Amino acid sequence: MSHPYKGLPDDRFWGKDPGIGDARLLDPLGPPPFTITPQQRIVTAGSCFAQHVARRLSEAGFNHHVTERAHPVVPARVALAHHYGVYSARYGNIYTARQLCQLIDRAFDRFVPIEAAWTAVDGEGVVDPFRPRIQPGGFVSESELRFDRARHLACVRDALQTMDVFVFTLGLTEAWEDRRDGAIFPLAPGVAGGLYDPSQVAFRNFDEVESRDDLRAAITRIRAVNPRVRVVLTVSPVPLNATFEDRHVLLSSTWSKSVLRVAAERATRDFADTVYFPSYEIVTAPHVRGRYFAADCREVTAEGVDHVMRLFLKHFAGIASDTRVPPDSDDPSGPDSHLSRMRGLMDAICDEEAIDNG
Repeated sequence: MSHPYKGLPDDRFWGKDPGIGDARLLDPLGPPPFTITPQQRIVTAGSCFAQHVARRLSEAGFNHHVTERAHPVVPARVALAHHYGVYSARYGNIYTARQLCQLIDRAFDRFVPIEAAWTAVDGEGVVDPFRPRIQPGGFVSESELRFDRARHLACVRDALQTMDVFVFTLGLTEAWEDRRDGAIFPLAPGVAGGLYDPSQVAFRNFDEVESRDDLRAAITRIRAVNPRVRVVLTVSPVPLNATFEDRHVLLSSTWSKSVLRVAAERATRDFADTVYFPSYEIVTAPHVRGRYFAADCREVTAEGVDHVMRLFLKHFAGIASDTRVPPDSDDPSGPDSHLSRMRGLMDAICDEEAIDNG
């Protein structure tokens, strides 16, 4: 007897997935609507998991398009500590779609937040409220911060206008908002600088409609200055480090990831040349039986990142296996070569980890 499921491909049925028997065979991605070549300029942004994507693409010989670089005489470790090369520009972690929208608006002088600077936690130095951990020890003065911010936003403009592919990793829905103008901070005031004043800042937890609309607005803004850009969206598999909601952090993490997954899916339906890549699903799938998480049940292991990037390169670049460049074979003139030199040295830099209840 015929029924609507008869004749569908095996990947539509849970029990027929080869990944059940061998997790290495798990591959939930179909053919993407476009491919990526090593010559194309790839801009990365998002939560801390996006750093793994940036680094692995560079190691595989792809052009991680970095527009904000440290001076050539600055040692690699120092440059990394100051967030040079971690992403395409020194914007730190961009956790929410609203934060991404506002960064774009700031880069094109459409939004100038009221809050310009925070005092560092130790009382010495000045911190950028929108990049609170990119400058160890803080800036010497607010004027130095303003000068650096102007250069930074120019680099963001350059990245947005010249990129061929934008890879954005959605990480959180929880954020802190300036009540005066709606500016979104990646960390609450008081965590990495500034003073927490509940009369001035409000906790926000963006729902599925807000996240969808913010992501749609961000892509629309990007396409306005770069109509040909292709967009890859993914959701970070890293759980929330902390929640301000009155519930267990696991419940908040599941809620946030669900909202972000829906927002990403909607964007792929609303925009051409926009695709979802299932980093979240690969790492959290029952097929891998939890082994892609470290002992803290939060950080993603190297094996998990390997699996994610192996499938990324397979589907977007036609590379059948992991072809990372060995660290001793770097081309010093190649794209983002300073990141390749730091292979194995860099752990993901997560602003969110600064949050504690101590």
